[in-house]
Amino acid sequence: MRKISLIIPCYNEESCLLAFDQEMSKIVEQMQEYEFEILYVDDGSKDHTLEVIRQIAQNRSYVRYLSFSRNFGKESAMYAGFCNVTGDYIAVMDADLQDPPGLLPDMVRILETGEYDSVATRRVDRAGEPPIRSFFARIFYKMINKISDADIVDGARDYRLMKREMVDVIVEMGERNRFSKGIFGWIGFRTYWYAFENVERAAGETKWSFWKLLKYSIDGIVSFSQVPLNIASWMGVACTGLSLLAILFIIVRKLVFGDAVQGWASNMCVMLFIGGVQLFCMGVMGQYIGKTYAETKKRPHYIVSECSDDQIKKIG
Repeated sequence: MRKISLIIPCYNEESCLLAFDQEMSKIVEQMQEYEFEILYVDDGSKDHTLEVIRQIAQNRSYVRYLSFSRNFGKESAMYAGFCNVTGDYIAVMDADLQDPPGLLPDMVRILETGEYDSVATRRVDRAGEPPIRSFFARIFYKMINKISDADIVDGARDYRLMKREMVDVIVEMGERNRFSKGIFGWIGFRTYWYAFENVERAAGETKWSFWKLLKYSIDGIVSFSQVPLNIASWMGVACTGLSLLAILFIIVRKLVFGDAVQGWASNMCVMLFIGGVQLFCMGVMGQYIGKTYAETKKRPHYIVSECSDDQIKKIG
């Protein structure tokens, strides 16, 4: 009997968990030919998420859980799940039911054809999402696919079902600055994209503000592309060339017409422009240096303060 493991990252999801548990119990009942393992990862929630998870674990023999000592972020929660599940097939799902559990039987059937190593989901629309957020999301997907080796489909969700071999490779990629959508695409493997219509949250509010998503997208670009460094280099070359042309222009004007350039406004504009370019380039380099510094410290991705069993890896 094959085993299906589900990783459920949770951060302040007390209002959704019981509804999610009810939906998952129907799927488990429907797919009795498989053994199930559901691992809830409490990402340092500040509400009663952990208490609800404990309650669910008492009623479901296939449920395990771990709770972080603080909020480490969804990427760390997914990584902790990958490190601690034991199934032949592994899936990541959100607890807010925006990743419909009802898709799981079809995803398993596709995976068992043997043609694919993972079944990944993507939204065909962004109904209910703010237009400005949708616009920048589409721009991000187009940009990162052009400037990096990460193959990320527009509308891609973290909800995907993978074979154990693929998850083992993901675990081996122990980088601290994680961007899972990029990792899934970078490692390759044969992926089937399962399209579905956008689903609203079952309850509560999203934890991803526009600025958090912007920061996350910058992390993804820095993690999988050196193009920003190349842009900074070419901007430096361009500014140097413009400066040389300006110097030649001033020399020629002095020799031919006998007068120097009048006024200080133009000089100030040039100085401010070049200074701004320098600060921009330093900021780009600072992003890469900061990521490198974080990697060299080799701090753990997560620290577990409470778990359901002794098989859970407490630090990873």
